[in-house]
Amino acid sequence: MRKVDVPREIEMLARGRAQARRERDWAEADRLRAELEEAGWKVVDQGFDYRLTPLHPPERIEDGRILHGSSASVPSRFSAPEAGLATVVLVARDWPTDVERAVAGVRAHAPAGTSLVIVADDPSPEQRDALGPLDARERSDEEMPLEIVWTGTRLGEAAALNAGVRRASAGVVIILTPTVEPTGDLVTPATALLADPTVAVAGEPGLVSTDLRRFTEGGPGDVDAIGLSCMAFRRSDYVSRGPLDEKFRLAHHLDIWWSLILRDEGPDAEPRRAVSVELPAFHHQERDPSGIAAGERDRQVKKNFYRVIDRFGGRRDLLLALRSRDGAT
Repeated sequence: MRKVDVPREIEMLARGRAQARRERDWAEADRLRAELEEAGWKVVDQGFDYRLTPLHPPERIEDGRILHGSSASVPSRFSAPEAGLATVVLVARDWPTDVERAVAGVRAHAPAGTSLVIVADDPSPEQRDALGPLDARERSDEEMPLEIVWTGTRLGEAAALNAGVRRASAGVVIILTPTVEPTGDLVTPATALLADPTVAVAGEPGLVSTDLRRFTEGGPGDVDAIGLSCMAFRRSDYVSRGPLDEKFRLAHHLDIWWSLILRDEGPDAEPRRAVSVELPAFHHQERDPSGIAAGERDRQVKKNFYRVIDRFGGRRDLLLALRSRDGAT
């Protein structure tokens, strides 16, 4: 078995946890386990000894590209000052035509100050070939800033988006589903709404509910959540309230969960707003990730649903219909 190189600081945490277990300080041992897992390491107990293994595949270099094994291994730009109007983030996997249309639409219509980040989430060979000409190394300096983040394993929807948002340079992040083809400037209206501090998330489609279990499309105007087709939010809110929960391996219900996270100011405070706006775009046929059997897909969708319910199931104050009926202000 190949020996794993363990960073010194990780080894020190593991030794501290082993000592806590010997002293039967289980609370401290649990705290240190959580810290190790947060840093991307799994600790396997062997009596009072232990073995460390990475939680995620390591980075590797292939064809001169760094292939990331986790979102956390992607260097973030969060410590740098915000620059530009908006960063559009999209995930590329199996459908190169969709990505080409979406990127071409953004480039043709987005205003100056817009940048693009594409997450090549262990793409198919066809998608990899199509992304080659878009690679930042082959672009001229006059084109819209574009970066491709490559992964060596399928991270899943939330993790792939986390990887992309970590590279966002602008103050507004716009998640764009590749099946959405911009036919005009969708950046300006989405970012304009976020100039209002009461607005936490904007875009389309708008989603509304009366029970947090079933959502339908609503808007334009105030809604309960914004779909992932085109979702805009502040980078600063992502830093303070994120990252996205990477247990959402499929996109289903992730938009609702993240919208409510962004809006939530606590049960005793006025929630921030989600605002839907009609955007110039053509919506092509939605895609489900390839390679996932129907039974596994259904299981993951159900688990995503319960993640929303577990976090927000009792928060009627976050729903416009119930706030209006209950007389909330």
